[in-house]
Amino acid sequence: MCDLTQKYNIPGPRYTSYPTVPYWDLDHFSGQKWKESVARSFRESKGDGISLYIHLPFCESMCTFCGCHKRITKRHEVETPYINAVLQEWNLYRDLLGTKPIIKELHLGGGTPTFFSPENLVRLVEGILRSAHLDEEAQLSFEGHPNNTTTTHLQALYAVGFERVCFGVQDYNPKVQLAINRVQPFENVAAITAAAREIGYTSVGHDLVYGLPFQTREDVEQTLRLTSQIMPDRIALYSYAHVPWRSGNGQRGYRDEDLPSAENKKLQQETGKQILGNMGYQDIGMDHFALPTDTLSKALKKGSLHRNFMGYTPFRTQLMIGLGVSSISDSWYAFAQNVKNIEEYQHLVAQNIIPVYRGHLLNTEDQLIRKHILNLMCHFETSWREDQTAILNFEQILHSLRELENDGLVNIDTNRIVVTPKGRPFVRNVSMAFDLRLQRKQPETQLFSMTV
Repeated sequence: MCDLTQKYNIPGPRYTSYPTVPYWDLDHFSGQKWKESVARSFRESKGDGISLYIHLPFCESMCTFCGCHKRITKRHEVETPYINAVLQEWNLYRDLLGTKPIIKELHLGGGTPTFFSPENLVRLVEGILRSAHLDEEAQLSFEGHPNNTTTTHLQALYAVGFERVCFGVQDYNPKVQLAINRVQPFENVAAITAAAREIGYTSVGHDLVYGLPFQTREDVEQTLRLTSQIMPDRIALYSYAHVPWRSGNGQRGYRDEDLPSAENKKLQQETGKQILGNMGYQDIGMDHFALPTDTLSKALKKGSLHRNFMGYTPFRTQLMIGLGVSSISDSWYAFAQNVKNIEEYQHLVAQNIIPVYRGHLLNTEDQLIRKHILNLMCHFETSWREDQTAILNFEQILHSLRELENDGLVNIDTNRIVVTPKGRPFVRNVSMAFDLRLQRKQPETQLFSMTV
């Protein structure tokens, strides 16, 4: 496996979208075309409901492993004007949709959503729901920092419909925590997890990361030993994405040589995956694990598992609207991203302008490739009909896959590809074989994190 790790550890996308953001065609995109795409998607699927992602970008301190868009501040007076702007943006979309949408999924991400007071979070959520219908099986979730999520946060959000929370844990080794500026003892995580369950949350998740500075395989083992005392319903075991050229100054707080080698990082991943299996977690998809009782495991069994900008979800909605600074929306026919500057964002929505600044309109080829990559990411297999060969160059795709087949990572039939258990850690590499835009134009500089 070490030889395969060396061979396939190359820069590659995580495929939260296809085309990936660096390959969006910005020249043919416009705010007007985006609005037309949203209206079309809603007309076609309004009975199926929509997904909402709300980006809350503020953090009180910088976690140096983080590549997300955020604003570091201890000034909590920023909360009210920001929430007002998000609610105004939602009103702009509501006017565009015309009728009350059905919300099937709502997620608060960050940043640190629990930077905001419980009262302000409730005001935000109630403002959204006041002009929408909440589906009977809607999933409302938020990301919580174990150090500043209070029982009041949990109770307030539970009262307005939230039953899922995910806590960022990363690793329990104090040296690693110090390096990434995320010092939080196990006792804090255990206490807030227990509080969530006592209140009534049906799904508590923990985010763990391997490949962090100074981290060893023994650290991963110890983190999972402690995690086994809590048994969260879901666990995401992410690979640390070292992209200092994209994440600002945060990831430059330690040296490249402080990071584990590709071989050691792969060993951490394999160790973690084995331990999680022994603990009773099912391998859901890339980086994600869930207990058999969790909705993700049930969705995997039913074949309804889906993946979007919010991660893995138990169902697909055609329209996903991202609210807040830097959020990305998806109408299935197009992607759009909001401006990244908070002041500019607030100014635009105050002018009744939907604050997107870039996006991509998917052509027929894009939509077909996207389906195949989603199949690989969610089900580790994909197949195609004969008539699709007129749209996609499957000869080129199969040629790109032959070496992975020779290494035992995929099995290829006439019109079907299955990722083997051995190949699952390399599903990003498998997906790259379908990425015709990437193959046509290789980047001149490194755009993506390493695949391992």
